Amino acid sequence: MSQQSTRALLIRAAMIRFGREGYEAASTRAIAADAGTNISSIAYHFGGKEGLRIACADAVADQIQQVARTVPLVPVVLSPRMARATLRRLVRRMVTFLILGAGANEMVGFVLRELAQPDSPVLERLYATLVEPRHAGLCAIWSAATGRPAESDDVKLAVFTLVGQVAYFRLAAPIVQRRMGWQGYSRPEARAITRRLLVNLELMTGGGNG
Repeated sequence: MSQQSTRALLIRAAMIRFGREGYEAASTRAIAADAGTNISSIAYHFGGKEGLRIACADAVADQIQQVARTVPLVPVVLSPRMARATLRRLVRRMVTFLILGAGANEMVGFVLRELAQPDSPVLERLYATLVEPRHAGLCAIWSAATGRPAESDDVKLAVFTLVGQVAYFRLAAPIVQRRMGWQGYSRPEARAITRRLLVNLELMTGGGNG
């Protein structure tokens, strides 16, 4: 097994354990066993349990950065039409990742556990490396689409609302699936969710009234 694959297996195993049991309760011995390696590999690759926790945060950020790569991190000039098209692409990518993507459950479980701990170093890491820059980028695009100031409370909340709508379908999957009569999520369900979210997006941004 290569060092890179060992590292990836440890991160995945830790993300599952941390999400299921919490950071304090999760055993490094159990994580190593889940990854099919020995406990010393955690110290070798990450310096210890805390380093592994931060590596999980970075893995989450990397995955979401890939999904959000259509959102520029530097200011760009977009017409309202181009901005709305960018937001539509992002919605489609988010649905594909959260509804159909492998590993989304583990990632969401891990993040939810960390959100329950206000002093979590993972939250600080994710906020600095992912949330703040990506949210600011989305606000700029929303501003281009609607004509509203990018740093206004209204636009910031609108962007949180957009992301939250998509996230709900993963967080509340058992409830959604039961009410809809779905046996799970597959491509037809993802398409239906995407259509509804795109309608919502048009209502929020269309004609500069978002």
